[in-house]
Amino acid sequence: MTDVDTVEAKTATDPRRVKKGEFRSARGLAAPAIIFLILLTQVPFLVTIGFSTMNWNLLYPQDRGFTGFDNYVTALSSGALWPSILATVLITALSVTLSLLFGLLFALLLDRKFPGQAIARTLMITPFLIMPAAAALIWKYSMFDTNIGILNWLSRITGLPVVSWSTEHPLASVVIVLTWQFTPFMMLILLAGLQGQDKAIMEAAQVDGAGTWRTFTWITLPHLRMYVEIGVLLGSVIIIQVFDPIAILTKGTGGTKTLAYLLYERAFIGLDVGEAAAYGVVTVVLTIIVATIALRTLFKVFMAGGSR
Repeated sequence: MTDVDTVEAKTATDPRRVKKGEFRSARGLAAPAIIFLILLTQVPFLVTIGFSTMNWNLLYPQDRGFTGFDNYVTALSSGALWPSILATVLITALSVTLSLLFGLLFALLLDRKFPGQAIARTLMITPFLIMPAAAALIWKYSMFDTNIGILNWLSRITGLPVVSWSTEHPLASVVIVLTWQFTPFMMLILLAGLQGQDKAIMEAAQVDGAGTWRTFTWITLPHLRMYVEIGVLLGSVIIIQVFDPIAILTKGTGGTKTLAYLLYERAFIGLDVGEAAAYGVVTVVLTIIVATIALRTLFKVFMAGGSR
């Protein structure tokens, strides 16, 4: 065996070289997707940053120029940003909490054996499969309408006053629609957790005389902790970006002007490209902060494996 063959044999069997080769192969396979993702997300974001430094209103398309950070100063001092942040947090918190509670209730009901269980599960997830705009339109005309809405029809036959939900209770209207649409999302996550319970532990608890409530609070809820956290984190990241129910039901009135609707208002109603871009950058930064905290917490949940 020559010296060259010996060197090649050592190279072929060196674990570090093998790992480096595998890493290069994996990086090469992932490179096209990463490049496409960068072009799809970062290039528009850089263009938005560029627009945010310009004085550009579509009403005066020829009158535009560089303004530096003036649009950011306007966005932070106009008084519209912080109420929008508050509205976003409030709508997200209420919708996630109610969706979680109703999702837990339906998950507990669907975890039991009964005739038509598969059909019931399919029907229960239907609201989550409907497009957000379609869901908002369904609720606006079929449920909330003062003339043909089901809720006001029930109010009439029971002698209660007719309520114009979208104008008198705009925040509640948005939260109701979001809760209706995201309850199946929470239900699916919690139902997966319930079906992953160790049946032997449940049977042992019954043998030891533990009642239904004690079994639920001492065994089921601790087991569902990881699933609850996952549902809350993912639901918050999704709901914080909602736009359709607010645009269709309330037009941002009554404390429902979230960050997403504020950005739309500045861009497509005010036609101020520079200021809208500044609001967009601020919104992206705030969303990245929330998403980073949520993802770190989510990764801790997965790493802990539900043992915390």
